[in-house]
Amino acid sequence: MIKKTFNEIATWVNGEAVGQGDTPVKIAGVSTDTRTIQKGNLYIPLVGENFNGHDFVEKAIENGASGAFWQRDQPNPPATIPLIYVEDTLLALQELAKNYLASLSVKVVGITGSNGKTTTKDMVTSVLATTYKVQKTEGNYNNHIGLPLTILRLEEDTEIAVLEMGMSGRGEIELLSKLSKPDAAIITNIGESHLQDLGSREGIAEAKFEITTGLQKDGTLVIHGDEPLLTEKVTNSPFHVITFGNSESNDYYPEKIEQKSDGTFFSINEESETEFFIPVLGKHNINNALSAIAVAKTFNVAILDIRKGLEMIKITGMRTELIQGKNNVAVINDAYNASPTSMRAAIQLLQDLNGYGKKIVVLGDMLELGEHEETFHYDIGQGIDSAKINFVFTFGKLGRKIAEGAQGTFAENRVFAFDEKQELITKLKEVVDEGDIVLVKGSRGMKLEEVVQALT
Repeated sequence: MIKKTFNEIATWVNGEAVGQGDTPVKIAGVSTDTRTIQKGNLYIPLVGENFNGHDFVEKAIENGASGAFWQRDQPNPPATIPLIYVEDTLLALQELAKNYLASLSVKVVGITGSNGKTTTKDMVTSVLATTYKVQKTEGNYNNHIGLPLTILRLEEDTEIAVLEMGMSGRGEIELLSKLSKPDAAIITNIGESHLQDLGSREGIAEAKFEITTGLQKDGTLVIHGDEPLLTEKVTNSPFHVITFGNSESNDYYPEKIEQKSDGTFFSINEESETEFFIPVLGKHNINNALSAIAVAKTFNVAILDIRKGLEMIKITGMRTELIQGKNNVAVINDAYNASPTSMRAAIQLLQDLNGYGKKIVVLGDMLELGEHEETFHYDIGQGIDSAKINFVFTFGKLGRKIAEGAQGTFAENRVFAFDEKQELITKLKEVVDEGDIVLVKGSRGMKLEEVVQALT
């Protein structure tokens, strides 16, 4: 993590250091939350619509902080605390991260996309860590606040930083890319998330492609080659472009795929004699693995180390996570988020799995899909194969549209729609028997992990 003097930090953020006394203040790490302050941290008080971190500066010092930023337009700065006056505390946080990163001998891998960012981040980290010292974005620290905080946590001897870049609108990925200046970048895919804000898949592709704005001139861009909205953008690209996907026109594509209950085996065109295994369910996750392989080979990781790294992946929770529940009921917990693309992939995964009793889906609303949200949900229901799925449970207002779509091919007593979660859980427990498997998927706001907890 960052370890600098107050004066060095003030210089980096064009600020004014005051209140140090005779002994220069030294900083070890930063925090924007007084509840997680560590001794020696620099506290950065951010200002939001419903909060003002300046109200807690003195509390931060009490909790162990060595000093704090102070935004010049905020009244009543405490006179007895070491402060660095800045024009804007958020911009100062970002500038501090940018300068700290520039001071390190570290390569950066940036990852964005509509689906699979976090899983890909975990895969890339695992394969690179077989050869290098690697740090990655933890949790959901992937926005204009989280990414700078991630950078400021990098150790000085870290060799590669794997940074996830999220967004909700235009310009956000550009900011993060220019801040981190990646040496390699991955765009996992273009889906339907954020249609409400960006209006079209073309708009989403434009926003995701912003990751190239900070990409080093000799950098590597890894993209899903089966997505025309991406491939059309890399014609005459100044970057080294590598494509992955299912078709043989890509630089990397899978040849043999075998889905097991504990993960997925596959081989690829470039290394046909090497069998890879990822302890993750779903053929769609092979694409994420292909992008990780492409990046690893760019950094000269040996193929046997890549294979080892993929086998050792630890995936962030609630993403296609297979859990053994009560009474020998298997649960696929994919409740972290949902879009039409990821929902279809999860349902396909369940349809492909063998060795279980009844197969049951519990599907919640997919949020932020814009004016065609009802159609997206109806189409999901219509696409569920009644010959391979036994029961469909839905939760939420939009979930009812999934149920309506499914009712066209399912018998009446096989589809249930609920607005109350506890009612859904009660009915689900009546239907589930020993040896069955249940897929639980919906947008984060639906909190469907409560259904998972009830079963496990």
